[in-house]
Order: sequence, then C-alpha cells, then structure tokens
Amino acid sequence: METTSKSTTTPTKTSSGHNDNEDPYPSLSDCHDYEPNLEFDDTELQHTVVNPDLLQDDVVSLGGGLDYLESPVSDGTIEDNFEAELLNAPTRAFDSLSYPFVDEDEDEEDFSDVSTYGIVEVVGDDTAGRRVIVVSACRLPGNKELDHQRLLRYLMYTLDKFVEQDYSLVYFHHGLTSKNKPTISWLWQAYCAFDRKYKKNLKALYLVHPTNFIRIIWKIFRAVISVKFGRKMMYVNCLNELSQYLNLDQISIPQPVLEHDERLMAKNSRFSSSSAAAPSPPHTPAPTPLPTQQFGVSLQFIKENHQGEVIPPLVRQCVEFLSSPDALETEGLFRRSANVSVVKELQAKVNQGLPIDFNGDVHIAAVLLKTFLRELEEPIMTFDLYDEITQFQSISKDERPRHVKILILEKLPEDNYQVLKYIVRFLSKVMDRCDLNKMTSFNLAVVFGPNLVWSQSGQLSLSAIAPINMFTDFVLVHHDQIFII
Repeated sequence: METTSKSTTTPTKTSSGHNDNEDPYPSLSDCHDYEPNLEFDDTELQHTVVNPDLLQDDVVSLGGGLDYLESPVSDGTIEDNFEAELLNAPTRAFDSLSYPFVDEDEDEEDFSDVSTYGIVEVVGDDTAGRRVIVVSACRLPGNKELDHQRLLRYLMYTLDKFVEQDYSLVYFHHGLTSKNKPTISWLWQAYCAFDRKYKKNLKALYLVHPTNFIRIIWKIFRAVISVKFGRKMMYVNCLNELSQYLNLDQISIPQPVLEHDERLMAKNSRFSSSSAAAPSPPHTPAPTPLPTQQFGVSLQFIKENHQGEVIPPLVRQCVEFLSSPDALETEGLFRRSANVSVVKELQAKVNQGLPIDFNGDVHIAAVLLKTFLRELEEPIMTFDLYDEITQFQSISKDERPRHVKILILEKLPEDNYQVLKYIVRFLSKVMDRCDLNKMTSFNLAVVFGPNLVWSQSGQLSLSAIAPINMFTDFVLVHHDQIFII
C-alpha cells in the first residue's frame, strides 16, 4: 500500500548554545534600552491599586523578610516551602482563588467558547525538545465579553496536560489594552493558582514586546516571587531575539504582533546602524539532502539510502539504547529536556553518516528520538489520517477498536506501519516500568501523540490535543490486539 508524501521543508532551528537541561534561560531585561510605549493608560498601576506594603506584611508574617526571600543563593528550598505557605496564608490584599478542580469521574468543564478566541495555543517543541505553549494578549476579547475567572480555569485546564513534562511558555504582550486587560487582583490570583505543580517544569517564560505595564507588575510582585522562578523569565524585545530559542515557523504569531514588531524594528533602525535590525532575508529553498540524512526527510528517503532498512538506523539505535533496564527505569523518561548544543551536534553527525555516542545520557537519546519523529516530512500517522484521528473522541467506545484497526492495518502505508509497531512495542516496555519511570500510557500519549500526528499546516490546535492523545493512549494500551505479530 502506498501513499503520496506531501513534502514540506523543515526549517532550521538555532541552538541557544547552553545547557538547558540544568540551567534556565537568563533574563535579558538589562540588555535592552528601548522601551515600547504603553498601549493603555497605566494610571491604575501608578495610583495604588495594590498596596505593596500589604504584600510585604503578608510575607513578613510568614517568618521571612524581603531580604531573605530575594537571597540570590536560594537552593530552591525557599521556593518549595514559601509558595505552599503563601497559598495557605490569609492574604489581606486579595481574596484567594477557589479553583474547582475536576474529578476524573466528573465531566470536564466545556471551554469551547473560550478556545474559539485562540488566546492559548500549543505549537510544537523548542530547540531543547520542550513543548511550547503560546498566550497572545491581542486575542483577548473585551472584559465584558470574557469572564477572567473562567479564562484562568481554561489556562489551568490547558497546562494540566503538559506540566508533567518540561515546557516553555511564550507570552505575546502586544495588544493588551485598557479594554481587555485583566485586573491586578486577577494577576495575583493567577500567580497563586499556578502553584509549584505548574512552575517546577516550566523551563522558560518568554515575555515578548514588554511594556512599562510588565515592568511595573514585576516590581509590585517581586517581593513574593522566588528568585528561582524569576530566573526563568526573559524579556524579548523583538521576534528576531525569540528565533534564537524557538522555530518561529512553528508558531502561529498573530498578525497584529507581526505588524507591531515591524514597526519596532523600523523605529530602532533609526537609532542603530547595526544590520541585525534589518528584515530577514527572503526564504530560500532547502538544499538537497545528503544521502546519509535522516532528520527532516521522509521514511521512504531513509529506506532508499540505507540498504532498504525499514526501521531508520537512528530509531533503532535510540530504542536499543533506551531498552536497557537502567534507561527504562529512569524517572521522567521522555519528559525531560536535553542540552541543546549536544542534540544539535548529534543531529549533524547523524545527517553526515557519522557514528554517534549518547555517553550514557538517556535524555539525549529520548530527545533525539522525539526530534526525529517530529521532523519527518510527513508524520508516521500520515496527513491523510489526521481528520479521522481528531474525530476519535466522538467515536463510541464499542467502535473504537474496529476504527483503530482500520486506520492502522488498512490505511497506514506498510513502512509507516512497521515503524509505528517498532516504536509502540518499545513504549510498551516503558509502560511496564511506569512504577519507576512514572510514564504511564497516558503520559506517553501526551509526549508522543503530537510527534506521531499533526496537520499539514504544522499547527496543533487545542481542540485536536485531546483526541490525538486519546487515540495514542488507546494504541499503547491495546497494542497487542492491534499489531500483527
């Protein structure tokens, strides 16, 4: 069985060049002098909406002063204990937020009305293999149209799907106006609601196009934001800076943000003769791949150039390395990020046909495997099957086994079938050690679903995440009944 491969060019990603597995990105707030104008009147901020003394009183009442909380030698202990205490402490400045967490046996809250605004999007992975979540302020409707408490529950509902693995958050600030900006008390409630569960695996928070509003908010909340969390925040004044860490072609950047960035670059060009502010050169076609290349090409290309091997050599090497007992029992396998420069170096060697060595690092091998799947010209579960997979949630439970077998056994090309079977059977070994590695079928589905299924546009809408994860989880759980021996 054959299918037509829809070839797409995989953009080149730029390495940040430092160890993202251990250290968060530093802040760039001191590296830029240019400050965009406020898009709304910040009188509210400058006229005591929040009394910092109240916040300071609450902090001191917990047994620590401001100097203690802002100690640059924090080892994380302060963050772990302080945030838990802060959530339980009586806060006089604002009322605490009561978030109705949904029990597994209860129906989930329907956020379809909120999701239509496109405020939150999941857009693939960054250069370290971390999932990227984008929040766009310009897509916030007027305050009278949207209940911000409901928006907060929607944000938590979205993040709940990803917080167990390393992830990055991008916030496009342009477009926040006096008509759609939330209150300061809501921002405080949001910070309290996003407890350590959400913060511990957040590796980078990019604040794009910051204004005085962001800096004033930072000064107000600085007393109660841990140093450890503060180091994850990074001001990004233009999209060109953001491209150092993320593949912008994978991000659905709102048109108002693109236009705003162009205006900023044009304005900055009058004050600087640096060519760095010049517009990016026009897109040029990707060079012809080397015969030895495995990243960014099709399964058919790899097979034709590697002695007819159906299982790509890199996939086999990663799986065999990760199949050792020590690797299978590593907690957080496939959820942790890896050193960007090492991953890029190994990718280059693979594409050149050179031997590679993981040096005993299971997370390097795990990220390489995920990166290989994500950078295929067409996903393992082909573009033609995308619509059927995203409808999986609407299929009755009795019909799901038959539906999945038809998709995989009849509609999936033979080579794709063999590669999928090889990977899923390996993942079944990972599930068998879930008591140690914490990677259940659901957790693996969250990680691998978007790397096995995506649309031809390359974007992953929030409405597609649940059915894709559910489909992948079903395949993992029932792999013995699906795949022919």
